[in-house]
Amino acid sequence: MATYEYLCSRCGPFDVKLAIGTAPKAYGCPVCAGAARRVYTSPGFTSASPTVAALHEREERSRDAPAVVSEVPPGRRVPRRPHPALSRLPRP
Repeated sequence: MATYEYLCSRCGPFDVKLAIGTAPKAYGCPVCAGAARRVYTSPGFTSASPTVAALHEREERSRDAPAVVSEVPPGRRVPRRPHPALSRLPRP
């Protein structure tokens, strides 16, 4: 099921859930029963988790105002462990 948005000239916008690809250009308004035209909008992310929504918003902001850094941030150096196969090699 997909959610389609329609706009009634008297009552305003409303949503209708229909099978994908079956939405007509006009649909009866649930309040006044008048003909309402279909409105094409961007897909909604309301059902996304708060984490996904925050990441999407951060990505949108970075298009216009990307974060600029002046130097590489200091990182924590992870000690390298020797490969386990090296311990089986003969030692001089």
